[in-house]
Amino acid sequence: MRKAKQNNCTMGRLDGKVIILTAAAQGIGRAAALAFAKEGAKVIATDMNESKLQELNEYAGIQTQVLDVTKKEQIEKFSKEIERLDVLFNVAGFVHHGNILDCEEKDWDFSMNLNVRSMYLMIKAFLPKMLAQKSGNIINMSSVASSIKGTVDTPSLHDRIQARPDPEKAMDDFLKRQKMGRMATAEEVALLCVYLASDESAYITGNDVIIDGGWSL
Repeated sequence: MRKAKQNNCTMGRLDGKVIILTAAAQGIGRAAALAFAKEGAKVIATDMNESKLQELNEYAGIQTQVLDVTKKEQIEKFSKEIERLDVLFNVAGFVHHGNILDCEEKDWDFSMNLNVRSMYLMIKAFLPKMLAQKSGNIINMSSVASSIKGTVDTPSLHDRIQARPDPEKAMDDFLKRQKMGRMATAEEVALLCVYLASDESAYITGNDVIIDGGWSL
């Protein structure tokens, strides 16, 4: 039997909280899962990438569940297995490269299903449990692909860069537009998520919280 990695749980800002999050296999989702567990939460990490997701089973406080958040039936079945939760963190997202002329209808449908409809399905499935227990916290992660350019260094970003005709120039362009001269790390975003998941943020509700290295100032 493998011994679970301890993940240095010391501070306990999320002690006793049950947190469900999507897209936990890599990038911001993975960083958030680790940060939540480090602060004492019981983390239920979901993703459709089973092989990458299973790596999180090595860490204390994290259990994994393969889940395709574009599939209503899977979400409803999963929600019935959860007795209670304190935080729902919707992270799953996809940014299609190119403009609308490069985007086929199937690409548009996939993007809307993953970026928008999945949040609706997850919230609809889990909000009743929060209402019944009269407590809960929902965090929705959105993309930087509109007016905000605070780019986060994640595997999905590198995949998009590699799809460009000149990946080296594309990376250079991404860096040049960052006000701080570098990209955000997934771990930096995860620390914000820890705050939003904790009782410390109890008076923050219905707000957009932007982490973009000063781009929007």
